[in-house]
Amino acid sequence: MTEKHARTRIERENDTWSRIHAERAALAADLAGLTDRQFATPSLCAGLTVREVLAHLTAAASLNSWQWLAGVIRCRFDFDKQVVMRLNEQLGATAAETLERFGGIVTSRTKPPLPTMAMLGETIVHGEDIRRPLDIRRAYPIETITQVARYYQGSDQVVLAKGRVRGLRLVANDGPFSGGSGPLVSGTTLALTMAMTGRTTYCDELDGDGVTTLRERCAPAGPGASG
Repeated sequence: MTEKHARTRIERENDTWSRIHAERAALAADLAGLTDRQFATPSLCAGLTVREVLAHLTAAASLNSWQWLAGVIRCRFDFDKQVVMRLNEQLGATAAETLERFGGIVTSRTKPPLPTMAMLGETIVHGEDIRRPLDIRRAYPIETITQVARYYQGSDQVVLAKGRVRGLRLVANDGPFSGGSGPLVSGTTLALTMAMTGRTTYCDELDGDGVTTLRERCAPAGPGASG
């Protein structure tokens, strides 16, 4: 790798972390002042409340590769069990403490053995898992959400996405994202991203001959393997 390529890679990495930190800060601000009842709202992650998904995000930003591996071994390679164990560690005694702990990792660069772009994807997708049931809307920077959409279209890491949209042509109507071939699925970049990660609710916001296929491929969404 040349010095120029190394410098470009570092710049991209720093840019991605800046976007992660911005999205975490925006989510913390959106959740400030929520009641305990609101924190107990079921999220879009099957079986998890808003508060539990927030704790999951905190856990993902608190585990380095060695800590993550130790947890996997402790849970005998049961990744779902690992997720629950780690989110419970970050839940705290009250919803206010859960939010406080999340606030403490807003600028963290700690992560499990995942690409940094996957961490950005988790932050946005789980942010929506939290926001949508609470009827909180965020206008994501189009460049940020486009990067995440492109990542998921080409990856099944953490969550099945690439396989879910195989044989479909995706076209955003609010930005430059597009790709794939086959029956058309069109809509906002956010709706496409969330549908790619299995959130059936967002299929209602999509148009095209491929929507039915994509909806059929959407399974109940879990929190992923990063916690």
